[in-house]
Amino acid sequence: MTTATALTNEAMLALYRTMVRINESDKAVTRGLSAGEIMFQYYPVGGQEAISAGISAALRPDDFVATTYRGIHDIVAKGTPLDAIFAELYGKMSGTCKGKGGPMHLSDPTSGLMLTTGIVGAGLPIANGLALAEQLRGTDRVCICNFGDGATSIGAFHEALNLAAVWKLPVIFVCQNNQYAEYTALDEYTLTKDFSKRAAAYEMAGVRVDGTDPVAVHEVAKSAVARARSGQGPTLIEAVCHRLQGHSFGSDEGHMDAAALATAKAVAPVARFRQRLIDDGIATDSSLKEIETATRHEVDAASEYARKAPAPADSELYTDVFADQTLIPDHVIATAQPKAAVQYQPKSDRMMTFGQAVNEALAIALESDKDVFLLGEDIADPAGGVVKTTYGLSTTFGRDRVRPTPIAEQAIVGAAIGAAMAGMKPVAEIMINDFLMVCMDQVGNHAAKLRYMSGGKTSVPLVIRTLTAGFVGSFGAQHSQSLEAWLAHMPGIKVVYPSTPAEAKGLLLSAIHDPDPVVFFESMRAYFAPGPVPEGDYRIPLGQADIKRHGKDVTIITYGWTVGEALAAAETLSKEGVDAEVLDLRTVVPLDVSAILESVGRTKRAIVLHAATEFGGFGGEIASIIHTRLHGQLAAPVARVGARYTPVPFTAGLENLHFPQAGRVVDAARAMLKR
Repeated sequence: MTTATALTNEAMLALYRTMVRINESDKAVTRGLSAGEIMFQYYPVGGQEAISAGISAALRPDDFVATTYRGIHDIVAKGTPLDAIFAELYGKMSGTCKGKGGPMHLSDPTSGLMLTTGIVGAGLPIANGLALAEQLRGTDRVCICNFGDGATSIGAFHEALNLAAVWKLPVIFVCQNNQYAEYTALDEYTLTKDFSKRAAAYEMAGVRVDGTDPVAVHEVAKSAVARARSGQGPTLIEAVCHRLQGHSFGSDEGHMDAAALATAKAVAPVARFRQRLIDDGIATDSSLKEIETATRHEVDAASEYARKAPAPADSELYTDVFADQTLIPDHVIATAQPKAAVQYQPKSDRMMTFGQAVNEALAIALESDKDVFLLGEDIADPAGGVVKTTYGLSTTFGRDRVRPTPIAEQAIVGAAIGAAMAGMKPVAEIMINDFLMVCMDQVGNHAAKLRYMSGGKTSVPLVIRTLTAGFVGSFGAQHSQSLEAWLAHMPGIKVVYPSTPAEAKGLLLSAIHDPDPVVFFESMRAYFAPGPVPEGDYRIPLGQADIKRHGKDVTIITYGWTVGEALAAAETLSKEGVDAEVLDLRTVVPLDVSAILESVGRTKRAIVLHAATEFGGFGGEIASIIHTRLHGQLAAPVARVGARYTPVPFTAGLENLHFPQAGRVVDAARAMLKR
């Protein structure tokens, strides 16, 4: 372990004040829980006070910190006012996150504490993004990422360290090694006794330090920060300490080594550092008691403030899901009135494919907005993406803004999230829709929820572009799914699914400049078909459906490549005297409920068509809305046509049977018209 060098007496006392502030805050929370005054899941930090104190002393106020659920010491050390911290812990409106985050999701952008995640290891990829934003801007701001030793077993740990090293990001990874991964002792889950050595695998600086000594921690943190600020890249710090209590409040200590725990408690960091200050003549017992008494009064006052502070009003339930709360499905479904969709007819003779239109949209965004950048696997030249969608962009705009990444979906999306939190507008490419499953924690637990969990203080304006490869042959079960229903089920995510080149361009430009996270589906089946595309920067509003064909007898509601199947079905039906309307939703969230109600209200019949599996698919939600809002007006129950309930087959004949096609839509229409 490292040895420490001398600090000024003033700096030593400042370290002690921070440690006491952390310790007293931690004890106040546990007292409140013990007394039954408050009730929530809490992870005490006794034994880890020196780590946060030492690191915070090496930072500027504008530096970023991302931490994990055992993180009250980190937000206290970063300088967030105690009143706001305790109000958040108590679930009050004046808390840092309006009571919506709580102890496992504390954040305070004004102090630089950007993230507390309740998911082990998830903060590392996001910390990369925070650091990347500052690297792109040319500042010398750094990001500290705190996590426990258990996180070193998580895939995101390795993905994040590799990406940070490759890009030489100004990020410092701090493993607060308290000897236990929740209830499992270190010896039981790893053969590695020195986590700092893992840095060598990524050619990254690594250092091990006594995490009970704030001076030693400060020295290694100061060196790591200086390294990051000067462009030399990341550092992995392992701060070794001992947890002085069970995993969470109320848990016993039976899983802990009793002798080791007793020894650790006897030399607890706060008491040990206190004695050091006295022994070194830096302070006296009485002067330290003054600090301790003043701090205790401050913490007690904050606790009392939080107890008396008002809770959030019921109206807060729906605020902060999206930037515009009127787009929340609950609100839209309840309040929508029938209104005709706006038919989009591009006025252009210029033809290009869907993929070319996406490329043009990305080029316009990169040219017009310095905050926009792209990242993803193989996106730079000469590859230019798996289907050449990004070809030429890195040549034009440089690899800083068109960034090829490792094959590491958690690292990609996490970096995009962090950069978006810092004010950038990243466009992340997840090559195939199925691969979203690899990084769904980052998408669903972080991108979708951070605005809400922060009480609206954090925005995540990112776009995730992803390709659906179903029904083009040869891709099989793991490259062919359409997961829009899964994403629509995650409050906070917008889901866009265009069907034509012109809409791909206009909707993508809208998505890039939207204040909320957007998952943008691109259908490979529609990718190479040409269509008219206007020049320049134009934007199609999200949540606005399009009538692709007017009709009066039945409405076919769809999106993505199945729009083509719907139009083909409508043509067949027209020969039988049936006039079918084709309504292209274009976006799944926000959903144009008004256009659905208007169209089906006229035709009295509806067929919902999508490429995703019919059972559990989004068509069920649409059918429910129609039956609820138009009850008694329908001439027949809503019909659903989707993919069969099987994994996507490889062989062409079975794949053909799996996916919905025009013939099944025609059959559904015939059946309901017989009623």
